[in-house]
Amino acid sequence: MFRNAMLSTLILLIAHHVLAAEGDTDFASNRRPTKIWNRTGPLGETPKRTTDAFPLSDQEDKEKWVKFEPMSDEFEGQELDRNKWKVGMYWWRGRQPALFSDKNVTVSEGRLHLTMRKEKLPPEAEKLGYKDYTSAALHTKVRSSYGYYEVKAKPMNSGGSSSFWFQQDETPSWATEIDVFEIGGKAKGFEHKYHMTLHVSGTPTEKKHWSVGGVWEAPWRLADDYHVYGFGWGKDELKFYVDGVVVRSVENTHWHQPLFLIFDSETMPKWFGMPDDQDLPSTFSVEYVRAWKQGSAE
Repeated sequence: MFRNAMLSTLILLIAHHVLAAEGDTDFASNRRPTKIWNRTGPLGETPKRTTDAFPLSDQEDKEKWVKFEPMSDEFEGQELDRNKWKVGMYWWRGRQPALFSDKNVTVSEGRLHLTMRKEKLPPEAEKLGYKDYTSAALHTKVRSSYGYYEVKAKPMNSGGSSSFWFQQDETPSWATEIDVFEIGGKAKGFEHKYHMTLHVSGTPTEKKHWSVGGVWEAPWRLADDYHVYGFGWGKDELKFYVDGVVVRSVENTHWHQPLFLIFDSETMPKWFGMPDDQDLPSTFSVEYVRAWKQGSAE
């Protein structure tokens, strides 16, 4: 009996260390992040761009970055690079009432465009709860985790959302999400709000959904111009940047598994409200997305 108890204990310890090696460093407690910092007020002095080879926040390359090409795109030419991107989402068709439509994802003049439209939908879509609106989504073909991810983007000037995020875990028993930004460019009361949220929907020991969100209030209207948005994904800390300056940091307790990089636009009637039809079509544009790894491109 003692031998069986010892064996059971050993098995549990091995399981704990295996899960920890795969990224779950808090298997026993599944604790929530407690070390969180949010910027209040303006950014202050922002770094100057001297090279495109490194993140705006680290132009001197103190972290020894190496470009991660599978998640980097300058959107040159007139067509989306289908070797890097998949249009739509195989696991979701959009937040009702807007349906993701492939035609709303385009590339022109060196930019990626995601458009929201007011238009009649086919009966088969209406039977699923979609009606009168289409939006857009695409994701990278590869998944990734630790690194630095930077986009230069301009949110759409309507109540439709403009979002840059990571999701769709393939690690067994895990379901996580990182919303680098969700912006309602012309949604009443949200014009200056930069929303950043971390989600957990499942772990080996917990199945209920929970999230850790934060907001930075920009001194400008976010949909008025292009700005550089960055995300530093570290093993111990997650950092969110605007124009090269940190606006939020959260200890990394759960977000270790590789995820797709996603751009999308949605109707969010319970959050941003529905967009005014007179503002449609509206477009969320991305000038580039660049990704780096520390010391290795693998």
